[in-house]
Amino acid sequence: MTAAWLRLELRRRWRSLLVLALLVALAAGTVMTAVAGARRGASAVDRLAERTLPADVAVLPNEPGFDWAPVRDLPEVAALSTFGGAAYVVDGIPGEAVTGVISGEDAMSALERPVVLAGRLPDPLRPDEVAITSSFEESFGRGVGDGVTIRLFGPDSALAFRDDPAVPPDGPVVEARIVGVIQSFWYGETLGSPGQLIFSPGLAAAYPDEVGPESPVAVHNAIVRLHGGEAAIPGFLADVERLAGRQIDVFDLVEMLRTHGREVTGFEADALLVFALAAAAAAMFLVGQPVARYATATVADLQALRAVGMLPRQVVLTAVLGPVLAAVLGVVAGAAAAVAASRWFPTGLAATVEPSPGADVDAPVLLTGVVVVPALVALAAAASAALALRAARAGSHRRRSSVAGAVAAAGLPVPVVVGTRFALEPGRGRQAVPVRPALLGAVTGVLGVLAAFTFSTGVDGAAGDLRRFGQTHQLSAWIGENGEHFLPEDQLPALLAAVAADPDVEAVNDSRIGSADVDGVSAAVYAYAPVGDGGLDVVVLSGRMPSRPDEIALAPVTADAAGAAVGDRVDAGGTAAVTVTGIAFVPDGAHNDYATGGWVTRDGYDALFGDAFKFHEAHVALRPGADADAVVARVAETTGLGLERPEPPTPVAEIRQIRTLPVVLAAFLAVLALGAVGHALATAVRRRRHELAVLRAVGLSRPQARGIVATQASVLALAGLLIGIPLGVALGRVVWRYVAETTPILYVPPVAATALLLVVPVALVAANLLAAWPSQRAASMRVGHVLRAE
Repeated sequence: MTAAWLRLELRRRWRSLLVLALLVALAAGTVMTAVAGARRGASAVDRLAERTLPADVAVLPNEPGFDWAPVRDLPEVAALSTFGGAAYVVDGIPGEAVTGVISGEDAMSALERPVVLAGRLPDPLRPDEVAITSSFEESFGRGVGDGVTIRLFGPDSALAFRDDPAVPPDGPVVEARIVGVIQSFWYGETLGSPGQLIFSPGLAAAYPDEVGPESPVAVHNAIVRLHGGEAAIPGFLADVERLAGRQIDVFDLVEMLRTHGREVTGFEADALLVFALAAAAAAMFLVGQPVARYATATVADLQALRAVGMLPRQVVLTAVLGPVLAAVLGVVAGAAAAVAASRWFPTGLAATVEPSPGADVDAPVLLTGVVVVPALVALAAAASAALALRAARAGSHRRRSSVAGAVAAAGLPVPVVVGTRFALEPGRGRQAVPVRPALLGAVTGVLGVLAAFTFSTGVDGAAGDLRRFGQTHQLSAWIGENGEHFLPEDQLPALLAAVAADPDVEAVNDSRIGSADVDGVSAAVYAYAPVGDGGLDVVVLSGRMPSRPDEIALAPVTADAAGAAVGDRVDAGGTAAVTVTGIAFVPDGAHNDYATGGWVTRDGYDALFGDAFKFHEAHVALRPGADADAVVARVAETTGLGLERPEPPTPVAEIRQIRTLPVVLAAFLAVLALGAVGHALATAVRRRRHELAVLRAVGLSRPQARGIVATQASVLALAGLLIGIPLGVALGRVVWRYVAETTPILYVPPVAATALLLVVPVALVAANLLAAWPSQRAASMRVGHVLRAE
């Protein structure tokens, strides 16, 4: 009998089952795509590390002719490759899109061995071969097989080019060809970058006097892979400083590239998983309702067969078979869609470190989905069928709502009283209405939308205001490097004073930058030395800026690494310990980011470094509304000093990547709310049609019948707003604070003003639009027919 009924159902209700299969495919495909994308993104950093022999540390003496042979011979060094800031020009390609000259037999082999995404690696013996990263072709229209022209400088012109980028190249010209698209941590790209052009090690070997490590003008630093990994960095640093006889900047690449990468990709993966959970919740409502209706209708059709001996368990089994068959077909289609969609994942930072881009089959996720989804559909259908069988025997007692009782006691109109009861009182038996799912859906929808827009407001505010990252200057000038000034030193005070006197300039800081070990942590220490009356505004997270020579303010990451807090005494390499007076951001520099380093006073810098400096810069803050280009032109004309706009810190692009996902999540939760409320309205009119018919029979007009459903919709919307608004704002701020503190960014509580203004009228309008069709059914029902049927 069960098999015969299934064949009949497939003939007469195949359209309903097909729609159900499509809903399952959409829901399951969305969830599986998100979960698989999250797993892929979360593992991207580790999978790239397994394949590329990544460097552990970058050593930055920033000194022409530095002898790397003793460093290479240290016992903890597994591999070493140099990278240089030599003078060169690539026709049609900006300097920021060229990684630089690399050299050494370990380059691209024993460390930072790139994954080849297309083509092949450059031949290390050929100077005329180059590689690119994945975004380069899209940015510059040149891919594998295309040519680029590299123009080198002679020693004299290289020195002039350093001071004046307009100096033309006069050295060898290399006609090179792009042979591959590659990727590793070092030979990679950051979010929002245009891609990178990467020279072959053969260029430095073929032209040692122009760009090689032995060149008297080229600066070659190094990346190093250590036998002991990150744990060997402190000992290696001590050995390097012993060999060099001075302190040298060292970047912990494990922390900068891999650990930070894991944190960011982990957050992106968590966001995708939250999205998947929200999509799964929406699916339970959107798919569960047609499954329940199908099973309930099947039970009603089978009542006649029960009279001739069909058992309750057979009725339940028969009601389950159709939805399960549709679920199997749908989940298989959803799994295929998830595989097809995987080519667009991972997203965000994970996409820049994914070693195997393209389609991917995540077997555990797909197999789990193929098994779990039909099981859940079967469970939902069986539960609905069982409840339908018991409905006739259910009692008539119903729980009363105190709110509905208060509305009735207040003497409000009948449509308001009845509509409030429909919204808040579930009823029992055949008159039961899904009140709790509707209320939960309404709250979740409002909460999700406000939380998402509050979070997105925080992202927009931070991305549009570099002050949140501590960058309070809008222009900067490169004055000197490694103790040498590019301009006569005796003229610098007058030049900086002239810049500070510009009417659109608010403050100028004469920033000398030295490298110090703060309790064993390498840090770029900036001199806080205002020029003129105005001081550069520094973003202080806690405490205060230093005011005495024996005080220092540390950037947050450096403070955490050193285990230092406000009030602690730390060793910064001087004759005596210094006191930490505050935690503050620093300028985003050549050898540090805005969260690493520290500030000292002018006298404090002299006590630590004397006249020495690693870099010398001027940081210029403009008045609000000032035209930066006009200031650059005036300063160049009056002083000859070249001012430039600083590049935004890397985390700006990182947080922009996470803006879209909360909005998409909000859309899913809004669909969940609409589905839940719409289902409750339609169900209430259908299951309580007898009550409505009785009211119509004793004088309830058609407009009043419509008012009952409109009131029910409005009460559900108001309940969602009452609870969802404060929870949504709180949740959005909590999540944004977490992002701000872990990035780190100056936290400013976000206020989604537009969303707050629109959420109430939009929710009420949407609820009443959902009520339009059920209210028309309530107003147009045939009263006599309903009463006779009941």
